[in-house]
Amino acid sequence: MARPRVRDDVALMPGYHSPQVDVRVRLNTNEAPDAPPPAFTESLAVAMRGLAWNRYPDRSAAALRSRIAEVEGVAVHGGLSLSNVFAANGSNEVLQTLCLAYGGAGRTVLTHEPTYALHSHIARVCGTEVVEGPRNDDFTLDVAEVVSRVHSVRPAITFLCSPNNPTGRLEDRETVLEVLAAVESVDGLLVIDEAYGQFSPWSALSLVDEDRSIVVTRTYSKTWSAAALRLGYLVGPTWCVAELDKVVLPYHLDALKQLAGLLALDHLNEMDARVARLVEQRGRVANALDSLEVDQWPSSANFILFRPRHRSGDQVWAGLVERSVLVRNCASWPGLTDCLRVTLGTPDENDEFLAALGEVLG
Repeated sequence: MARPRVRDDVALMPGYHSPQVDVRVRLNTNEAPDAPPPAFTESLAVAMRGLAWNRYPDRSAAALRSRIAEVEGVAVHGGLSLSNVFAANGSNEVLQTLCLAYGGAGRTVLTHEPTYALHSHIARVCGTEVVEGPRNDDFTLDVAEVVSRVHSVRPAITFLCSPNNPTGRLEDRETVLEVLAAVESVDGLLVIDEAYGQFSPWSALSLVDEDRSIVVTRTYSKTWSAAALRLGYLVGPTWCVAELDKVVLPYHLDALKQLAGLLALDHLNEMDARVARLVEQRGRVANALDSLEVDQWPSSANFILFRPRHRSGDQVWAGLVERSVLVRNCASWPGLTDCLRVTLGTPDENDEFLAALGEVLG
């Protein structure tokens, strides 16, 4: 019997993988180094006893979306309501839902490489053509080229990751506004991926408005120390959220996830303190890297991209693993020859990384 055939474009796709290696210091997936506060897990353990496990969850996730709107609405002129918020199983499902609603056959997504690999991967899985524009050698954007490309490609969705993963570069307000004007002139949607937004000095949330074609995506995985929760969300105009609700699967957010996401937002002060500690560590690690034989790029995220000067990225990555330190090997990514990305960990983990890197570089 012949096997059923997948779509031709899917058959040619590589999967998205992040190597999992058993090491003492794991700094490769941009997770938070600390667990959430004990008060969160204790309150969740108590609250989950009251869940009606035999009933479907709230399909609209109204309580969670309302609380996210309250927290993020501080940065938005006029505030937010639950109708401005879409929540899903990690920010990747948010991206997938955007591509299902606004992408698809005959439509195009625009990215600028190197950037988050799942922007293009998810778009292709959803049957959308992907056009990949380049960045400058220092990983900044040439805004005039981006605007010109938007006008020529006329993408349905334009992705900007800010701070950008894996480079750490932040797009400033003026850049985002220029790109937004171009995107709106071709009736497109601008998606600002702020998975690392809380680590940066400004947020595109301040640009969200009912009359603008811009949305901002965020995640609980980084700043909320909740990668295991797989919860992300989008903030945008109500007309966009309404379209996303049409294509997402019913009851896609389970009751426990909604409850955990709601309770996590009661610990805003702890999140702010955690972010401040990591920003401090970012400065400390960057200063230490300046004394080593590597080149690095300015980061506004919870990671730093660097490139060894006299050894290959593969050699340095392997040497770190031998010393039980795992970072992300980006050497095979577009434009990132020999580059490695280190997630900021605890002070002790960062010390171990720096000591191991110094040994490997010799």
